[in-house]
Amino acid sequence: MTERTKVLYITGWLRSGTTLLGNVLNELPGVVHAGELHYLWRNGLLRSGTNSVCGCGEQVRDCPVWSSATGPRTAGAMGDAGDAVSVAERMVAAQHAHLRTRHTRARLAESRAGRPAPPAAAEVLDRTADLYRALAAAGGERLVVDGSKYPAEAAALIGRPDLDVRVLHMVRDPRAVALSHLSVKQYIEIMSPARSTGYWLGFNLASEMVGAAAPGRYLRVRHEDFSADPAGVLEEVLAFAGLDDAPPVDATGTVTLGVNHTVTGNPDRLTRGATRIRSEERWRTDLPARHAATATAVALPLLARYRYPLAPAPARARTGRESLTWTSD
Repeated sequence: MTERTKVLYITGWLRSGTTLLGNVLNELPGVVHAGELHYLWRNGLLRSGTNSVCGCGEQVRDCPVWSSATGPRTAGAMGDAGDAVSVAERMVAAQHAHLRTRHTRARLAESRAGRPAPPAAAEVLDRTADLYRALAAAGGERLVVDGSKYPAEAAALIGRPDLDVRVLHMVRDPRAVALSHLSVKQYIEIMSPARSTGYWLGFNLASEMVGAAAPGRYLRVRHEDFSADPAGVLEEVLAFAGLDDAPPVDATGTVTLGVNHTVTGNPDRLTRGATRIRSEERWRTDLPARHAATATAVALPLLARYRYPLAPAPARARTGRESLTWTSD
């Protein structure tokens, strides 16, 4: 039997540190962080999304890694623009119709019963699996990290017998997320606290559904714990992914980031060199009270579950894993 490609699929809501975590893992031998692979079709091939640049700085369609990975089986030859566009348009339509957060329950039911997904969704999943195998052959033979963050996609992928998919669910205090979304950041749009927290609630509830269906292949990590104790959280994540490597960070939480080939993601994915992962609590003082109240009210069903207080204390010094802070926006 052919060995199954190992995939760490990261889910959760935006501005939760998934890009940084993925890029840290990318520094390990045999590990490739693909970024938000879900957007390869729209951003990379069609160039109709928010960003079409690979993490290496090239346009995705010009990047040699993606030109090789998206061959005839996965997307039509990159050099054949007509084939690539036709396939990409079909994939984007199928994602919208079958792999949004609202489709998580249906995709989970299929995975648990061993039933096939609708044909259009099945094509997306088949091509995604082919991309994973291509990335494994291009340096990710030990692990491919996909930070797409779509719970319905994770739900469908865990049912595939040809893949070994583990789901990493990252959460962050919704009030920190709300402040982050109020700031312009290159190609990432501004979002109101009500809207960002509504998405936060929906994506996290759907991710919880995936975890309940596959408890042995699901791990939830708090953003704040990662920033307060990078090495400790990375050890936990690596063990979950089946790797025995030492975390690629030093005692100060500093990692040296090299080139990556991420599709979309936080603009910080283009960062190179020594990067320190550290706590930051700016949201506690900078988020207006009315916005904090809105985010708190919308997120209330999950605050206690994720150990976020109803009324956070003022910003304080870093004290360890209990710190409710983060490294960057």
